Amino acid sequence: MNIKEIAARKEKLSGGHRLCPGCAAGTIARLVLRSSERDLVVANATGCLEVSTTIYPYTAWRVPWIHNAFENAAATLSGIETAYRVLKKKGKMDKDIRFIAFGGDGGTYDIGLQSLSGTLERGHNIVYVCYDNEAYMNTGIQRSGATPLGASTKTDPAGKVRQGKPEYKKDLTAVVAAHHIPYVAQASPHNFIDLLKKAEKAIETEGPAFINVLSPCIPGWGIKMDSAMEIAKLAVETSFWPLFEVENGKWKLNYDPGDRKRPITDWLKPQKRFSHLFKPENAALIEKIQKHVDSEFERIKKLSLM
Repeated sequence: MNIKEIAARKEKLSGGHRLCPGCAAGTIARLVLRSSERDLVVANATGCLEVSTTIYPYTAWRVPWIHNAFENAAATLSGIETAYRVLKKKGKMDKDIRFIAFGGDGGTYDIGLQSLSGTLERGHNIVYVCYDNEAYMNTGIQRSGATPLGASTKTDPAGKVRQGKPEYKKDLTAVVAAHHIPYVAQASPHNFIDLLKKAEKAIETEGPAFINVLSPCIPGWGIKMDSAMEIAKLAVETSFWPLFEVENGKWKLNYDPGDRKRPITDWLKPQKRFSHLFKPENAALIEKIQKHVDSEFERIKKLSLM
């Protein structure tokens, strides 16, 4: 991969959009689109990325783009991809086009899961990218299936009754891998080379591909505007967000911090949504989170050795 060559490519998502300063979602979309020189068609589920890049009458997208409801980005794109295959079969189109859907965790882990599952099971030749900011950020920071244990949101606030969300985060990447599609990956925007490689591989895959990318949210996580990439890096170095791929059923861990693995508290502390966990009476909850992170990372390591 020639980084200078990739950097020189034409932007497919322009500046001037209205995502929050420091938001990782725009960086993720730019990297995914920049990873390929092919003609691309994008479907975008309702969410932060959609509303902030297409405020009428403007658009930041420099590729063919369609807006979908929260729940049907994958279904819409599967219809577009099917129409394209029919046109090629009839000799009415000869372009080589690839199809990408972007959705947040609300539109992917929860509302859009049925649509995504059906698209994967049918084997449509698309790439689905989830930018996971771990809550329904666009509509006011409500908890989602991607919200981690202990995180405080507007619908699961930390208080006297309970300390943030009482359930663990849904393991969507494993759920998608269980569909036995050709390519599944988990990535982080701070490691842009890893994300570029995975996006390029997904786009070149024949059949459905899925990439789950952690997307730190400035207001939703309560972090500084210039800290999104550092927070994403900490998520990987604490093993909260492992980087791995599943190619044709074969698991591969892309990064193992080994002896340099940092405690989960290093990732929790900079985020206001977890500040209540550092009260003395919540020490057991932090220990519970640490044990879960360690257990999940060891599970992925074992799968990668099989």
